[in-house]
Amino acid sequence: MQRMTRVALDAMGGDNAPVQIIKGAIEAINEEPSIKVFLVGKEEVIYKELEAYTYNKEQIEVVNATEEITCDEAPVMAIRRKKDSSIVVGMKLVKEGKADAFLSAGSTGAVLVGGQLIVGRIKGVERPPLAPLIPTEKRPALLIDCGANVDARASHLVQFAKMGSVYMEGVMNIENPRVAIVNIGAEEEKGNALVKETFPYLKNCTDINFIGNIEARDIPKGVADVIVCEAFVGNVILKLYEGVATSLLKKIKEGFMSSFKSKMGALLSKKALKATLKDFNTDQYGGAPMLGLNGLVVKAHGSSNSIEIKNAIKQCKLFNEQNINQKIKEKIEVVE
Repeated sequence: MQRMTRVALDAMGGDNAPVQIIKGAIEAINEEPSIKVFLVGKEEVIYKELEAYTYNKEQIEVVNATEEITCDEAPVMAIRRKKDSSIVVGMKLVKEGKADAFLSAGSTGAVLVGGQLIVGRIKGVERPPLAPLIPTEKRPALLIDCGANVDARASHLVQFAKMGSVYMEGVMNIENPRVAIVNIGAEEEKGNALVKETFPYLKNCTDINFIGNIEARDIPKGVADVIVCEAFVGNVILKLYEGVATSLLKKIKEGFMSSFKSKMGALLSKKALKATLKDFNTDQYGGAPMLGLNGLVVKAHGSSNSIEIKNAIKQCKLFNEQNINQKIKEKIEVVE
């Protein structure tokens, strides 16, 4: 019998909640019979939305949560005060072993705080990082950390590299993933104090495939599979990535629509262009996992549609089936 993956889904989190969130959950279970989703949130709202769908009732369970945490609330205070929020209730399902993963498109700060305070860290993990997949010319790469630890130490970055390697090998099926640290140059002696301190530690790690420094301009080329940095740098890279992609698509569209000839060219190249751009569509990657916790926590983009939610749920399934947490424990040499 196939292993069942249980995902607690924040039905109230995100710009498109609950419509797109619930739609994504239904699409996921209709494609994957080995997934069960706990829809966490205001039950009257969820049940009303579910009326529009046909699905296996055994794969969906509604868990009532009367409160919501918004993005303008202080995360720590919100997690402590709103005990019946969809984020807190959903994470408690993971903590209590009733769910294997928690997924939310809601407040990033609340998800990060809740992950540490409620789900808790794996013994030996110093700082759990947030690690999204980003598109490159060759294949997706993992950017770790992109938002959880703005002020990190060398020991944190070393653990990020190891956890990222486990994730890319287990979930993305990349053998011996290439690990690089973000720097302002390729030379070993370059960088700020943190990078200079971290480099020799990574260089001496025999259990990862460390290839050295990587400049930001080389990230889209697919030079590395695991891109290591502290959250300040990672978040800047991620936001710039998103902004440039949006602007390029806008300019391409403007160029194609600028004249009759260009419109004809667009029509003729539409199929090839669509296939090319598909590789840079982040919808297919799901969410950003928060690695190093006693259970999986995934943060989906705030504007996630049903496709992103569906793929994030499938991402949870792969994580669970590949026993990523156990492999992380072994990688960082945790002694129970």
